[in-house]
Order: sequence, then structure tokens, then C-alpha cells
Amino acid sequence: MTLTAVSVDERLRLAKDAARQVGLLDSAAKTGMLRAIADAIDSATDTIVAANADDLERGRSAEIGDALLDRLRLDATRVAALATAVREVAELPDPVGRVLDRRTLPNGLELQKVAVPFGVVGSIYEARPNVTVDIAALALRAGNAVVLRGGSAAQSSNSALVEVMRQALASQRVSPEAIQTVDDFGRDGARALMNARGLVDVLVPRGSASLIETVVTESTVPVIETGAGVVHVYLDATARDEWAREIVLNAKTQRPSVCNAVETVLVHRDAADRLLPDLLGELAGAGVRVHGDDTTAGYDPRVVAATDADWATEYLSLDLAVRVVDDLDAALDHIRRYSTHHTESIITEDEAAATRFLAEVDSAVVLVNASTRFTDGGEFGFGAEVGISTQKLHARGPMGLAELTSTKWLGRGDGQVRT
Repeated sequence: MTLTAVSVDERLRLAKDAARQVGLLDSAAKTGMLRAIADAIDSATDTIVAANADDLERGRSAEIGDALLDRLRLDATRVAALATAVREVAELPDPVGRVLDRRTLPNGLELQKVAVPFGVVGSIYEARPNVTVDIAALALRAGNAVVLRGGSAAQSSNSALVEVMRQALASQRVSPEAIQTVDDFGRDGARALMNARGLVDVLVPRGSASLIETVVTESTVPVIETGAGVVHVYLDATARDEWAREIVLNAKTQRPSVCNAVETVLVHRDAADRLLPDLLGELAGAGVRVHGDDTTAGYDPRVVAATDADWATEYLSLDLAVRVVDDLDAALDHIRRYSTHHTESIITEDEAAATRFLAEVDSAVVLVNASTRFTDGGEFGFGAEVGISTQKLHARGPMGLAELTSTKWLGRGDGQVRT
């Protein structure tokens, strides 16, 4: 089902038309549609990996960096994981039609507030072919059409994935126009998508802070803002040694190129002598470059001096800022100043400190004694995720199916008039 529309506007209008069909599909039909997409992705693994190899070669030539190359890379295992994620979304409860509120007015008029599809969901993102599949699957399960702008770095991969998914829709007698891409229009396509008010109902950006800022400031379409992850772990005075080491190492090294990886570790001064020597050694052994304040540098000669910019940096690499703070109040002050309101975690055995941290930290996800890597739609049981929202309107934190629906009120009367 090759894309045939010759203009961005035409593709957007085709998506809007297709959204009406998808929005009327029942749960079983949407499940079957997504299962067909998953099977098609599995069957096209070789084609998808070959297309991705072209993107990787261009990325290496352009020296886009290891973090972006990691996000860009698709091998057979990752393609299988994409198909698995689609199957998981297919089996999730249908979010459409949920009754969120009901009431009967004194005059007998019966009202229900129900969940309904948005209509057309747009997304602009960078070097992340997995997002092409994740957002399409979630949007379709929630009864929406989707328009994608995945960026030039992943253009071959995204093109292959979109083609495979559109063919799967056609095999289920669902309009393939429900999945559109504007990648081939370049930046003009992105600008058109941002200004497609009336054709696109909501826009979700995913990527660098600069990309998100551009979409938020330039779009006339309503935007659900997903934010950069300057993520903190605070090691309180009572933090267990093994928890501190294991959680920080997991949060930094399991996959450093993602937004829920820790970027700054704060250490209570009373715990520094006990925790920092071993922690810094293990971080160095894992290949992590620590940017530390003067106190931290005194524990390990491999620590490089931190600058003011380090506290506000989302490294997305094996770099980590470490700072010793006087107490919980100082840690909270630091987080308030530098956090991007994504995810923060405290490691402590002091219940009062944990309670304060949960109450006072203003981030989308706040954890106690757990790795920040749990901030993820899949880990939260949502299946794939649209993104992690750091704003406060409509959706906050990992976004799943429910966040891709809106609401409307339904009323049933028997001749009531307002007096």
C-alpha cells in the first residue's frame, strides 16, 4: 500500500477520513487489525533490518553519536520485540466507550461521560523507528488514525515499517490511509503537521529538548509535551549500600541513551564516606565518566570537575553528574532548580524522608528505593507507550491507551426542556 498522495494536505485529509472508519471499529476488529500488523512485522524482519542498515550507515557517516545510533538500531531481536509490543497492545482493554461519569438530572435527563477517540494523532520524533510502531499501534487501538514524522535519520526504517503496517491494514479491510507519514516532505512536512489545526487533533513530540521546544512553541495543533529527562537519584543518609550501588548502576548503565536513565546523583553528606568510594569505583568499572563537585572528586581521581552546565545536562551517554549535599532540604532544592520534571528517586530507609520526597518532588514519576528505569509504559503495564509526558494538562507520566482518548457527554431524555 504505497503512499500515493502528492501533498501533505492530501495525506492529512486522507487520515482524517480514515479516522472515521477506525473510530467505529469494535474491540474485536481492532484486536484483529493489530495482530495482523504484528504478524506482518515478523514476516518482514529481513526487509526491515536491511532498511535499517541503510540508516545506520548514514548515521555513522554523519557521526550522529552512539546514543542516537543505539536508538536507531533495529536487529532481528528488536524487530521481534516491536511485533510483541503490538500483540500486547492488541490484547489490552479497549479504552473507547468507557463510562467515566454518569448522572441523572432532577428532570430525568440521563447523562454519561464516555471515552472517545481523538481522531487524528500526529507525532514528530527523531531516530526512533520503534516509535513508528508503538505510536501507530496505540493510536489505532484507541480508534485513531496516525500521521508520523520520524526524521531523516530513520527514514528508510520508517518507510519500511509504514509500508508493512499499511499492507496489514488493507488485509483486514481497514483503510491503509489510517497510517500516514510525511517523512518524504522533510522539514516542510513537519511544519505542515504542526500547523494542521482542524485536520490533526493532537500532536505528540518525542526527541531532544530542542525538538520538543520547537514543536511546543511553533505548533497550532494542541500538543502533549514529552520532556527531556534530567533525572535524579538521591542517596539519603540511611541508604543501603547495596541498594545505592545496584540502583544507580542500573539507572545509568542498563540503557544510558533513554530519557529515564539517571543523569544526576545527589548524596547526603553523612553517607558520602560510606557510599561514594565503592559507588564511584563501580561506575568507573562500568565505563561511566563521573562529573563531580569538589567533595565527590576527593573520593576518586578519575572524577572530572563538574560545571554548572552539568547539573542541567541530559547526557544520554555513559556520563553522570554527582554532587554531595548537606541534607534532604538541599537535595530537594537542587531537584527543584534543575529537574525537567520527568523522574526522581530517593534511596532511603527513613520513612519520613521518603514521605517528604514523594510529597514535595514535582515530577511525573517519583520513586522510593527503585531504579528510574521503571518509568516506562511497558513496565507500568500499558503495553507500548506514546511517550512520557512532563506537562500537567490531560496526561502526565507514561502515556498509554487512555491518554489517546478524549471524552464526550451523551444525554438521553424524554422530552425535557430547560426552564
